[in-house]
This record gives sequence, C-alpha cells and structure tokens, in this order.
Amino acid sequence: MKNLKIQIYNSRQDTKPETSITIPLSVIHLGLKLLPKKIRLTMEKEGIDLIQCNEFTKEKDLKGDLIEIENPNEKIVISLE
Repeated sequence: MKNLKIQIYNSRQDTKPETSITIPLSVIHLGLKLLPKKIRLTMEKEGIDLIQCNEFTKEKDLKGDLIEIENPNEKIVISLE
C-alpha cells in the first residue's frame, strides 16, 4: 500500500522534520479532512491541492519525493512511499 508523506522542517538545514504526517492513499479522502489546520493552510498557500493525490494511486511505479518547497523559514517535502 502506498502512503503520502508530508514533512515540514523548521529550516532548510534541518535534517529531522518538525512535523511528519503519513496518510495511506487508500483513505486519503478521509485523511485530508483530519490534517492539522496549519498543514492545510500551508498547502493551500502554496497552491497544492492534496485532493488530487488520489490520482497517484493509479501510477504503479511512482515513488519518492513529489514536491519540495523551500522558503527562508521552512521546507516542505511531499513524497510517496
């Protein structure tokens, strides 16, 4: 089973994420409703529609980092495992 993983680092140099969320793709439509408000707002601010992640379930070989967003204060990595 594939998982969508969202990791937020306090700064771009951090090696350990401040926040890490893993959502099985099979229940992503439910899991997104349970995301912390801060994560949802950050994703919306960056223009990322996590609902579209359902499309990833159709790609068998898709794996690894999908999106990496860096700004002076934090780094966000969205990946498939």
